[in-house]
Amino acid sequence: MATTVPVKPATKTMEERVTALREKRTTVEKGGGEKRIEKQHEQGKLTSRERVDKLVDPKSFQEIGKFAQHRATRFGMEGKDLPADGVVTGCAHIDGRLVHLASQDFTVAGGAAGEVHSDKCVEMMKMSLKTGSPFIFINDSGGARIQEGIDALGGYARVFFNNVMLSGTVPQISLICGPCAGGAVYSPALTDFIIQTKQAQLFITGPSVIKQVTGEVVSAEDLGGPVAQMNHSGVVHFVAENDEDAIYICRRLLSFLPSNNLEDPPRLDYEFPMEDDPSLNGIVPVEHKQAYDVREVLTRVLDHNDFMEVQPGYAPNIVIGFGRIQGRAIGIVANQPNVLAGALDINASDKAARFIRFLNAFNIPIVTFVDVPGFLPGVQQEYGGIIRHGAKMLFAYSAATAPKVTVILRKAYGGAYIAMCSKDLGADRVLAWPTAEVAVMGAEGAAEIVFRKEIDGAEDKKAKRQELIDLYRDAFANPYVAAGRRLVDDVIEPSQTRRALADALSALETKRELRPSKKHGLIPL
Repeated sequence: MATTVPVKPATKTMEERVTALREKRTTVEKGGGEKRIEKQHEQGKLTSRERVDKLVDPKSFQEIGKFAQHRATRFGMEGKDLPADGVVTGCAHIDGRLVHLASQDFTVAGGAAGEVHSDKCVEMMKMSLKTGSPFIFINDSGGARIQEGIDALGGYARVFFNNVMLSGTVPQISLICGPCAGGAVYSPALTDFIIQTKQAQLFITGPSVIKQVTGEVVSAEDLGGPVAQMNHSGVVHFVAENDEDAIYICRRLLSFLPSNNLEDPPRLDYEFPMEDDPSLNGIVPVEHKQAYDVREVLTRVLDHNDFMEVQPGYAPNIVIGFGRIQGRAIGIVANQPNVLAGALDINASDKAARFIRFLNAFNIPIVTFVDVPGFLPGVQQEYGGIIRHGAKMLFAYSAATAPKVTVILRKAYGGAYIAMCSKDLGADRVLAWPTAEVAVMGAEGAAEIVFRKEIDGAEDKKAKRQELIDLYRDAFANPYVAAGRRLVDDVIEPSQTRRALADALSALETKRELRPSKKHGLIPL
């Protein structure tokens, strides 16, 4: 009887293997499939890969972990294919500079984060640290992958830990382009800047849970929309119209930042002459109670009138943002007389202190424009801890070793004068306009205290009061007393501000300042 010899399967040729590889790559790159991609587009959102393509320089993206898969086996997860495990990770260039990034894919299981998903993100964060390159995280996820239980939570924890490891070493930017809820919100909160689109939501607890627990009825937009997280909570730094706008903001923001804390901020070519601007001589009202928009001063001083404001909707009584002078990137902190007369309150103190800390971490020069009547008085401010919050500004400026230049535009009163980077708080150069009033308090309040007996004993109290107010203002409320005490280095014409700042920043370019050796200071959080 003849014996049947089993036929050995033919080995696949290289051509067949390459074809199979191409098909697998194409399948992975389609994420959750055409229907889910179409739904993503119907919601006005780009897919994770489309966001990456628009963010980075053409053909510069190197994907890492394309074929990664979860290891879960319970609750229907065994054998379930999740392309790239729901997150696209890799490195690329933006304006020729290296970045590492992660972009969550909502078309794959709602972008839910499991163990491998988070570990892919962590790997990119560690590569950012190794290479000294910014880390960008594009968030669009329904939250933790519940089927993976504590493994998903452990993944979150590793992301948070590495956010802290990167902090102050490389810039970290979060883009919120879809839902970001629960524990996931803490990674963006640990990064340097958050850009949220108008279609996205960012909150710890959703409306349904809040209604169940507290009975309050609130919409997702009112709870976690960009207006809520910008204007009320101060969590978000930039609000974008859509994904494309968020990507534009991210690229523009990176143009002001160094790749890491060991590099200088990028400097652009600038060949235009440093001409004086006569319009600045009349921009600030001499009457100290008259309001104006400080941004009109800032744009006239900066290259190309270009000012990138950060958190414009939060604590608008102080203005922060980025600009350039002679191509050199700088950070700006300025009182806004249009809101609360520019007084410092709890939120303004927090907003400014955090920004100052960021600028110092990356050695970006800090330019401060002062027009401040004091800290905002009131019972709610006291109960809310204005002392503790105001002290954050004092700490942030005092601890900063980056170049610090201060321009006193008009009012500089009391403790708020000190908190806005006075000479004794460590300013390297203090300039003042002729309209500057450096004093313990405004002339009106000072006269009431110093000359109370004279006013009470006068026949015409109103006239006497005004006479003594003028006397006090002439004696103290001007820049020359402070200049005489060397608390002001120079009194300049407003029209010459741009030139004076350029000269000061040039002289401070090689600044080095040693501080006492210690683990870290204790900022009053």
